[in-house]
Amino acid sequence: MSTTANEQLLANTFKPLRLSGSQPFTQQQGVFIMIGERTNVAGSPKFAKFIKEGKYEEAVAIARQQVENGANVLDICMDEGMIDGVAAMTRFLQLLASEPEVAKVPFMVDSSKWEVIEAGLKCLQGKGIVNSISLKEGEDKFREHARAVRKYGAAAVVMAFDEQGQAASFEDRIRICERAYRILVDEVGFPPEDIVFDPNILTVATGMEEHNNYAVDFIRATRWIKENLPHAKVSGGVSNISFSFRGNNKVREAMHAAFLYHAIAAGMDMGIVNAGMLEVYEEIEPELKELVEDVLLNRRPDATERLVDFGEKLKAAGAGAGAAEKKTEEWRNGTVEERLAHALVKGIDEYIEQDAEEARVKLGRPLAVIEGPLMDGMGIVGDLFGAGKMFLPQVVKSARVMKKAVAYLTPFMEAEKAALAAAGQAVKTQGKIVLATVKGDVHDIGKNIVGVVLACNNYEVIDMGVMVPAEKILERAKTEKADIIGLSGLITPSLDEMVHVAREMERQQFKLPLLIGGATTSRAHTAIKIAPSYSEPVIHVLDASRAVPVASSLLSDEAKPAFITQLRVEYESLRKQHAGPRQKLVDLATARARRTPIEWRAEDIATPSFTGVRVLDNFPLATLREFIDWTPFFHAWELKGVYPRILDHPQYGAQARQVFSEGNALLDRIIAENLLTARGVYGFFPANAVGDDVELHQDKNGTKFHFLRQQANWEGNEPCRSLADFIAPAETGLRDSIGAFAVTSGIGLKELCASFRAQHDDYNVIMAEALADRLAEAFAECLHKQAREQWGYGRDEHLSNAELIEEKYRGIRPAPGYPACPDHTEKATIWQLLDVEKNAGIQITESFAMWPGSSVSGLYFAHPQSRYFALGKIGRDQVTEYAARKGMSVAEVERWLAQNLNYDPAERP
Repeated sequence: MSTTANEQLLANTFKPLRLSGSQPFTQQQGVFIMIGERTNVAGSPKFAKFIKEGKYEEAVAIARQQVENGANVLDICMDEGMIDGVAAMTRFLQLLASEPEVAKVPFMVDSSKWEVIEAGLKCLQGKGIVNSISLKEGEDKFREHARAVRKYGAAAVVMAFDEQGQAASFEDRIRICERAYRILVDEVGFPPEDIVFDPNILTVATGMEEHNNYAVDFIRATRWIKENLPHAKVSGGVSNISFSFRGNNKVREAMHAAFLYHAIAAGMDMGIVNAGMLEVYEEIEPELKELVEDVLLNRRPDATERLVDFGEKLKAAGAGAGAAEKKTEEWRNGTVEERLAHALVKGIDEYIEQDAEEARVKLGRPLAVIEGPLMDGMGIVGDLFGAGKMFLPQVVKSARVMKKAVAYLTPFMEAEKAALAAAGQAVKTQGKIVLATVKGDVHDIGKNIVGVVLACNNYEVIDMGVMVPAEKILERAKTEKADIIGLSGLITPSLDEMVHVAREMERQQFKLPLLIGGATTSRAHTAIKIAPSYSEPVIHVLDASRAVPVASSLLSDEAKPAFITQLRVEYESLRKQHAGPRQKLVDLATARARRTPIEWRAEDIATPSFTGVRVLDNFPLATLREFIDWTPFFHAWELKGVYPRILDHPQYGAQARQVFSEGNALLDRIIAENLLTARGVYGFFPANAVGDDVELHQDKNGTKFHFLRQQANWEGNEPCRSLADFIAPAETGLRDSIGAFAVTSGIGLKELCASFRAQHDDYNVIMAEALADRLAEAFAECLHKQAREQWGYGRDEHLSNAELIEEKYRGIRPAPGYPACPDHTEKATIWQLLDVEKNAGIQITESFAMWPGSSVSGLYFAHPQSRYFALGKIGRDQVTEYAARKGMSVAEVERWLAQNLNYDPAERP
């Protein structure tokens, strides 16, 4: 059987456990597998009662609930004195097989009786897990059971038991596990990735000193197994750890979460847990977390007593907790207007339809609800946001509540539409704004956020989406009788498209203000390049928080004249600054003579382990998660700061922690449900530099990459760098290589966002887009790490994720469109070389934007002296020569490199 390229990449370090119910299940590296425990008669009195009473349909409902609550595998156990285990196991599994939502997950057949296990194995329709086999009856019986499990094609949990009994110490746990591993792998031929060790999670805090180290020893044993028994997995019954606190669920759930946090970090792959009752580690009350971890990690001799005392206080405060819960619902006692305002400000949508209906009945018309309490509530949101007392994620949640209320009221409005039209009544908004990402560009997170913020301030927003041609934008603005047009773009070619839209607006004699926004836009570019093309106001909007005051000023008869006057004065000042003395450059010949000084030595040139192209299909998102740089995630939500310090920021910290928690919850779902797919392609190619080009060897198409060279003359003797400097020149006689890649995590994002939009949930639309972007960048980082290893020079790297983010490694991965290589058209060479669209499903638009938008592409340079730099301004001599090398017209090159020109193309020499 062939393996995919990404499996080959991971084969040296990780072989996943592969299981199946009616659907395949492949373990994702770094993702904990939840084994639902409630279909175990020993773990659930309710389930046991149903089985004993023959109420199998009710028992099946428990299984269904476990799957809905996130269980990846179901543990099914019928070991009880009053139950016929073989009959019960057979009947229950046969019933589950007819329940599609349950049957899709793998089953764990759990029993201490071999005949019950074998009965279960005969009923499994996929590949399950046997729980368990052990050495407690000796090696012969162990081999017999192992061979039978192998025959049925199942994986096996191996308990840390032997003839001497259950292992409790660290030494006994690893001794038994190693002995079992050697028999299974060396003698029985059991696949090591199908071995799941249970090194015994035993109860702590019992009052007996010898039990105090049980959790520590389990964690140590887990780490030892992962380091010494290749590809074996580790599992355990998590609830055992807290058994001494039975009856106190608050303490037990905190113990489970904290224990899993440390055990998973040590390598624990899966655990038997109640998937619906698991506390989030970050959300454990700090005092309780400290007390729990003192017990689990055996950090102080009085840890048990302190936790017991705290647990008793929690019990005593039970009534108080009920009172606190009651207090949190007191807002429900207010008037319907007060309740609607509270729901909007707090982003609570639980009661919104109920309250909207009550308000409709009270006020008589659905429009009165929208114009009255809903708009009043959104006015409060707008004021709080403008005053810096609400943050963007909260505002987007408020918009979600508003949309759900309006969606509920819409059918009622439709019913009275004719009567209202006859009466000349309509919802009055602040203004109507058409927003669009311009033709050739696919990025719209910022535009979506601006739209939400404007809508929260009573503006009607018509969002036309991405890649919208000028004629469609202007046609829609006329049809809608818009008050403002807003354009967005991320890539530099979008700037030219914005100029085109402005010129068309002038030609068609529009009188509307034009808003400009996006990552590559700037106030200076707007003033110098766009505003002169259109006689009406053209305003650069830095971020979502500025959109409302700008729109308000533009649509206010009183404020508009002063606002426009001030704008024109500022823009004229920017144009004068730009028209001042141009940057001092050296000519191209001098720049090339001052290339990066590199002494070319054979020992500095790494040879890749392969040449050609490799495809990464359905790359594990769980692996990419470990490479995420979270700082830009917070920036997308306009929470400025560096992760993880932002979580403790005095102003943003609480909101940062919340959006981080909710982002990770959605990421958990995306990974568990395969809502996004990551695909990529990369390759290494023998190459040498020829001048400022890099030519590939053994390439039938004569592929070459064209690079530009710095010409700035700051100090008079500094190097003038080009990316071509980092590939061995052909005249050295040394054979070098260049790499190329393209990756995406955006496959499925369009559908995911559409599902959220159908629920009027802009918050999760933006969250999904932000996460997809982070996963794409993480994919690029992850693949670069693997590329460095396959190139040889990165095999000895031992860098943390923070060090990877800080690029503390040899080599660079510059991308077309970025400072060292600003020419987007070089992407076409990457696409042709790697056959990107076929191999990775990523397209490039006419402006060389990548679609899906959550995509990254670029080149790999391996030389130790390779470094990032900004090209800066270049002269007409280099543009002319570069156009000749690329076979393009000078005018076309000038269009793509407009931001880097040190001259005005309109001024002919």
